[in-house]
Amino acid sequence: MRDFPGSVMREHRGKAPNIHPTAFIAPGACLIGDVTIGAHASIWYNCVLRADLAPIVIGARSNIQDGTVIHVEGPREGQSGTRLPTIIGEDALVGHMALLHGCTVADRGFVGMGSIVMDGAQVGREAMLAAGALLPPHRTISEKELWTGRPAKLARMLRDGELAGMREQVAHYLELAESHS
Repeated sequence: MRDFPGSVMREHRGKAPNIHPTAFIAPGACLIGDVTIGAHASIWYNCVLRADLAPIVIGARSNIQDGTVIHVEGPREGQSGTRLPTIIGEDALVGHMALLHGCTVADRGFVGMGSIVMDGAQVGREAMLAAGALLPPHRTISEKELWTGRPAKLARMLRDGELAGMREQVAHYLELAESHS
């Protein structure tokens, strides 16, 4: 396993983080267990990715911003049950202090700052969960939709300028990660 000074990488039950050589892992980040980080992805300061019950996968060029917590759901010791990994697609944005638990964020999906995505929920391709919103268990945000509130509900379709802004943010975080490496 590659060394990332100031970060914590821990094996759990024989599974260790698998990090692409071009990924950026900031000091203070903790990656535990069955975590896979794709090419040019970035995991920022004080993020916790704990894959002790199911996998966590972060796609290429996606960024997980400062203070975010990502966990999974799985059967408890001695029990049967469904495993819910957390899967983040490519070119996705996860804002500061978000909480993702056993969910999916598709390619180019956006989870706003301070948002919560619950078990089995899905943020679709080029879709956005607004800052501070809560996506309840097993709810799905479809492609190019904007959802807001607690609990989150469809607000409207995203505009072309907002979609372009999301692509610009991905490029911005690629540059930022390079400058922090």
